Amino acid sequence: MSGSGASHTPPVGVSASDGWDPGLLAVVDLVLGSPVAMAFLHGDRLRLIYNEAYGQLLGERHPDAYGAPAAEAFGPAWDGPAGEAVRETLHTGFAPRASEWPLISDDEPDPALPTRGLSAVRDSAGRIAGVLVVAVEPVPVAHRLQGLSELAEALAGTLTLDEVARVALRYGLSSPDVQQVAFGVDDGDDWRVVRRVRGEVLDDADERLPPVWRRIPADSVAPLAVAAGAGLARFTADGHPLREAAQDRHDEKVRALAALPLRTPSLRGALTVGRHDQHPWSAAERALLTAAGKLVAQAAERARRFENQHGTAQLLQRSMLPENLPDDPRFRLAARYDPGVDGNAAGGDFYDAFLLPGGRLAAVLGDVAGHDVRAAALMGQVRAALRALALTDPTPTTVLTGLDRLVASLGTEAGTDELFVTVAYAVIQRDGRLTVATAGHPPPLVRHADGSAGYLDVPPGTPLGLGGARRAAVATLAPGDTLLLFSDGVVERRGLDLGAGLEKLAATVAGAAGGDPRTLCALASAAVGGTTDDDVAVLAVEHATAPSRSAGMEIPAEPTAPGRVRHWMSAQLAAWHVPEQVIGAAVLCASELTTNALLHAGTAARVQVDLSAERLLVAVSDSGTRGAVSRAHAETLSSRGRGLGLIEELSDAWGTDPAVRGSTVWFEIGIRGIGVS
Repeated sequence: MSGSGASHTPPVGVSASDGWDPGLLAVVDLVLGSPVAMAFLHGDRLRLIYNEAYGQLLGERHPDAYGAPAAEAFGPAWDGPAGEAVRETLHTGFAPRASEWPLISDDEPDPALPTRGLSAVRDSAGRIAGVLVVAVEPVPVAHRLQGLSELAEALAGTLTLDEVARVALRYGLSSPDVQQVAFGVDDGDDWRVVRRVRGEVLDDADERLPPVWRRIPADSVAPLAVAAGAGLARFTADGHPLREAAQDRHDEKVRALAALPLRTPSLRGALTVGRHDQHPWSAAERALLTAAGKLVAQAAERARRFENQHGTAQLLQRSMLPENLPDDPRFRLAARYDPGVDGNAAGGDFYDAFLLPGGRLAAVLGDVAGHDVRAAALMGQVRAALRALALTDPTPTTVLTGLDRLVASLGTEAGTDELFVTVAYAVIQRDGRLTVATAGHPPPLVRHADGSAGYLDVPPGTPLGLGGARRAAVATLAPGDTLLLFSDGVVERRGLDLGAGLEKLAATVAGAAGGDPRTLCALASAAVGGTTDDDVAVLAVEHATAPSRSAGMEIPAEPTAPGRVRHWMSAQLAAWHVPEQVIGAAVLCASELTTNALLHAGTAARVQVDLSAERLLVAVSDSGTRGAVSRAHAETLSSRGRGLGLIEELSDAWGTDPAVRGSTVWFEIGIRGIGVS
């Protein structure tokens, strides 16, 4: 600022050598060094000395107002209540009681600007030598500053751009006069934008599920794109700033718009705030919005870095797990994988299931210590080697002995004895005979058809790479029984004894309404409460009492998809002679899940239907980033107003399966005794 700065040196000829009173010099020093907006009117003509904060309030009058007489600096406002208040203070030594006056502009007071507090300034002899003006933030600005603090706190907890967008949009609409907010970032050749309009029908899903993004060209004339591309803020007080690039009537109604660039070394974007009325953006508002934009930009850059790292880890993880589990009429399978830590690293847990010669089924679940690329690479080697060994000789002891040699060899090659791998491996015959061996892994759990549950008595082998004898156990998986293989992340918690975790898992599985693998995977992963830094993996294999019938349909990412699903499911279930009341409920629920998958994940999806003698299972899978859905918020999942509250009402069980390839939402309807032919 011209003549002010932070040097605390009295400007415009103000110095002790010029005869300035030491007391007045102290006041000048206070003004120039204060972070609060302050000004000192001194001398016969009440010349103006102020600091940087007060200069920002003066707007276009700064810096010319510095050192100018008050009558010149404030123009007509000086002849009004503002000047009268100063003159009264100067004359009486006391500020008038009503000291909220606009000593800033010629117009009416802006309620968003600070009010002024006046104090008479006396020299060393006690004579009144000037007036001190201190800007005090009024309630509206205090609220905005509080909102800025809350914005910073909310952004600190975001990890993805979706989360940053939700927080930014919510902050923009926190002001009752703002009618719409848009957030956009560069996405290669164009801009990726999400908008929220006041009055939209929103529910809790919109706060938990990814927002619906749209794309606009890089050369768009939309203010958001212009501000993002140029890196310059634009404030429109009145007009139709969105008309040329209007998306709908909501854009056409906007008259005043603030477009704030979001610029960091690795990100370009913008945040726009629109109003339906004419509105000159005050200096205080511009400062607050600019500060908010900087906070959002920093959070968006951090989120982009996280997503890039997360995407690499997820891509690696996807390459390590099976694309699909075997489709065998005698066995129904399901798996669930919840990454531990923050999801930003590839985990070491893995599962696999594949058919062996003679109609046998192999099921395996393992755990490699660590959450880094090395752990994931070792996991991939172990899984691939296990398949190769099993297809040669599937005997569990033989397979684990071969894997033991592999891990020991890899450890020697790496010059470390810290490679730690545990595995549970089972081979199931067509008639349900089961052979299981473990290497330092928890024993499998069996949920029996009668509702009881118990762990198999398997000899506890040492982890792979440590040598030692390998022994197996033989059991029978009767029709209706379900075998569960699980990682230690399912049962281990800090401060909880491992035995207690195993007991909770068994009790939860025993309390399940049935032995459906998908249901048991969901229940098992949540059986032991509390948080864990470890990955959670579960593989379930049910020995079906009778072969089930399955069918699937690929869903294109287009608006007609829900209608196609309804038509296809109605015809398929009717062909299987499913009762009409079950068809009606299943079709309605599947249509709702399809709509949610397309709306919130934005990708193509798949509907899978599986009919057994006990139940009808319907699953809708996408490849987006929707994540798990909390049962506590089930009633509000759908943005169309029905959501999973509908599934909760019409189905007997439902759940979500988060996976490295997206997520699956499923439900099942019991049909035992209804008479399906």
